[in-house]
Amino acid sequence: MWKNLSLRMRLALPLGTMFVAALLFAAISLQLFAPVQLMEENAPASRSAKAVAEALNGALLVSTNPQQTLDAFVQALGTSEAIRFRRTGAGMPARSPVEVNTPLGRVPNWFVDLIGLPELGAAFPVRIDGKQVGDVLFSPDLSADIYERWIGFLALVSSAIALMLLTSIITYFTAGTVIKALGSLSEGLTRMRMGDYKHMIAAAGPPEIRRSSDEANQLARTLSRLSQDNSDLLRKIVSLQDDERRDIARDLHDELGPLLFGIRANAVALQDDSPPDRKLAASVGAMLESVEALQQTNRRILDRLRPLHIRELGLEKSIQALLQYARSQTPGLKLTLRIDPAVNDVDGLLSQTVYRVIQEGVTNVLRHANAGAMSVEATIEGAQVVVEISDDGVGFPADLPFGRGLTGMHERVRALSGSFEFKRENGRTYVRCCLPAGV
Repeated sequence: MWKNLSLRMRLALPLGTMFVAALLFAAISLQLFAPVQLMEENAPASRSAKAVAEALNGALLVSTNPQQTLDAFVQALGTSEAIRFRRTGAGMPARSPVEVNTPLGRVPNWFVDLIGLPELGAAFPVRIDGKQVGDVLFSPDLSADIYERWIGFLALVSSAIALMLLTSIITYFTAGTVIKALGSLSEGLTRMRMGDYKHMIAAAGPPEIRRSSDEANQLARTLSRLSQDNSDLLRKIVSLQDDERRDIARDLHDELGPLLFGIRANAVALQDDSPPDRKLAASVGAMLESVEALQQTNRRILDRLRPLHIRELGLEKSIQALLQYARSQTPGLKLTLRIDPAVNDVDGLLSQTVYRVIQEGVTNVLRHANAGAMSVEATIEGAQVVVEISDDGVGFPADLPFGRGLTGMHERVRALSGSFEFKRENGRTYVRCCLPAGV
């Protein structure tokens, strides 16, 4: 449960617990020490009442008219609440509940019960001629004492509430500052995880968080340099691969092509000039078929190594030619093509990458998917070129690593700072990449 609480709640709960604990401590302290304090405060008055009783007994003992002296004493006491005279046989007066009225209102009974008023009353016997005629009663008025403690209790509670509110307000705004700074740091780290190293994290909040933000910004700058170096390296590798393909294609075209043509020409000449020989004719025919197959294979390899027609035909028509070849290889394949005419405006390494991604994706479908339908899309969305190849084939195992073709596509896309995605969803396999249109 504690793990799910917010920072503000984690700070507010201990503060509230401390406030309740302080009130309980104050109540327990009041209940423990208030009765003892009241007894000590009223002890001198109790001793005074005892001295009054002893003095009265002494006066009655020497008086010629003790009864008259006693009546004069009772009249002198008047309506005193603390010291009274009770005649023998009058009975103990009923103890009325303590009610204390103050300028702030009546003190509640629960507070009086909380104090636990001690039994402070006392009775001292009064005798005439050795016979007890009454008692001097000591019954102190505790209203002032209760009022004093009630005011102290209210002051303590008010101070605690005010301190708690002030602390809560300070904690709330301090926690808000920390949460805001941590949120900014979290958003910055998320951007870094997504590959955005350009937007720096605003240094805010306590010094510890500001230092963390500065360290994260330094990390972002370092990762940005490394990412740029990696992108440049990948671009150089892709460029070198294209150069190597171009050289191999040139060698195949300029050297192997003429050799195959020469072999074919010689075979045709041999076939025309040789005497009728059924065995020789069969051998020459087989040679011609092999040479023709080699020439077709050579043209297919040349086309895969370097699609020279992109520059002449444009990217859209080059893709259409590629898919037309795919349709001829798999007559039963239902093929859907959607090409944005704006893709013809891209050129250079970007156009070659778009073509290569589609080429490799289509080749994978033809070789491995056993699909009945395939869709190819190449569109411009904002500042990105989006390429998507999907099919309804058998898909791929979840733990299948990228093969050489997918790895090559991924490297090409990364070299142009693009994103590459290969997934299975709703019974279809998707190859999707997004490339910056300005590269």
